[in-house]
Amino acid sequence: MRNVSRHACHRQSHYGDTYLSAEQRIKELGLSLPSGSAPAANYANAVRTGSLLFIAGKAPLPENGKLPKGCLGREYTAEEGYRFARSAALDLIAVMRTELGSLDRVTRVVEVQGFLNAVSEFEDHAKVLNGCSDLLVEVFGERGVHARSVLGASSLRGGLPVILKAVVEVAT
Repeated sequence: MRNVSRHACHRQSHYGDTYLSAEQRIKELGLSLPSGSAPAANYANAVRTGSLLFIAGKAPLPENGKLPKGCLGREYTAEEGYRFARSAALDLIAVMRTELGSLDRVTRVVEVQGFLNAVSEFEDHAKVLNGCSDLLVEVFGERGVHARSVLGASSLRGGLPVILKAVVEVAT
């Protein structure tokens, strides 16, 4: 993670520790968030209960107008999977902003689950999911460190190579 200068992007959390403003970090990193993809069927994009926000599965963003389609270990390398996981994490973050109004309301990324469309011989699941984890820590700092699990699958909807879902704690 890059060093960040101490300035207005630091503030006090409700736990009493100091943390970076995620909104400021988005700007500093030069990231452009999408508007947040809509649900693909009859379900909610995100559901909030108490202080937890559950975000539905998100895919990588389209590249050159098309969603990536294919299998890790066959059409795509682990490095390309890392890029796809990072891209899908941008959509997770966009949904957080849409649902909460500001990313600064995220007090903790609790959990990320990754699902990979991979050949049975593929063994770099963790390397792929690092694309998501690295971005969450870049944006949220220590609040972005999370529990996670990643599973390989013989297929995912639409032939997607990666789908991510997350649970975040939010300020009430």
